[in-house]
Amino acid sequence: MTFIDNASTVTWFTLSGFDEIMEHRATFFSLTLLCYCVIILLNVALILMIVLDENLHEPMYIFLCNLCISGLFGTTGFYPKFLLDLLSDLQVISYAGCLIQTFVIYSSAGGDFVILAVMAYDRYVAICRPLEYHSVMTRQRVAWLVSYPWLSTFCLITVLIILTSKLRLCGSHIEKLYCANWSIVKLSCTSTTLNNISGYTGILFYTGHVTFIVCSYVNLIRSCLKSIEDRGKFMQTCMPHLLSLIIVAVALLFEVFYSRYSSTNISQNVQNVIALQFLVIPPILNPLIYGLKLRQIKKRIFGMKS
Repeated sequence: MTFIDNASTVTWFTLSGFDEIMEHRATFFSLTLLCYCVIILLNVALILMIVLDENLHEPMYIFLCNLCISGLFGTTGFYPKFLLDLLSDLQVISYAGCLIQTFVIYSSAGGDFVILAVMAYDRYVAICRPLEYHSVMTRQRVAWLVSYPWLSTFCLITVLIILTSKLRLCGSHIEKLYCANWSIVKLSCTSTTLNNISGYTGILFYTGHVTFIVCSYVNLIRSCLKSIEDRGKFMQTCMPHLLSLIIVAVALLFEVFYSRYSSTNISQNVQNVIALQFLVIPPILNPLIYGLKLRQIKKRIFGMKS
């Protein structure tokens, strides 16, 4: 199979992250399939619960539904291809397929941050401005807040992918289990200045949302210290959100630092674990955390009457 043609244009990429795990492919295939099934089951169950129960048609639960959809979207971009690669003797992906996979995974990861920022705003209004909540969180505002994470992230990642697609590549070897934008950019034999600017712009964009979340929680905590009732609201509805933020942020920080500053001294197995964290941990833990911590959802899970 030809990976680079005479014009030095890459047509296929090889994924070398599988080198260390192919001896135990059956075990990894079974565990991965189980993990993917659990992710689908947990997230789809929570989505259906929110959609079918009119009592859960509130902004907080609608945004939670959006977070679960984002998790399913991102994992769909990784798990099916990963499972096929475990069954194959040659782990390759087409140029177009690599860009699509990058778009899907990055859109989901970035979308998670923006959705968590939207959820922080919702909790801020609910606890710090309770009398204004329904006038602020109108149907139009909720519809916009549901759309905003997808529109902003899709636009940002589309620019990233377009810039990457214009690079002239002199290699086709990706040292990961899946395609990532920086892994492709590193193969370029032309200037990557615009790609770097775009990448750091994206990092600043999502850092701004994290800063917004932190500021929201500072105000939330100040407000909750004044009222026992508000403390109860904080523990019930904000703690799951805070845990989700920590999980997503830590997992993505590992991925960003690994992609840009990876060391050859780290074994391939450790690199694989780092690279897979945000594709495994948040999609499983997010529905579990919210399902066990939010009272109304817990009641539906255990068949209790509200």
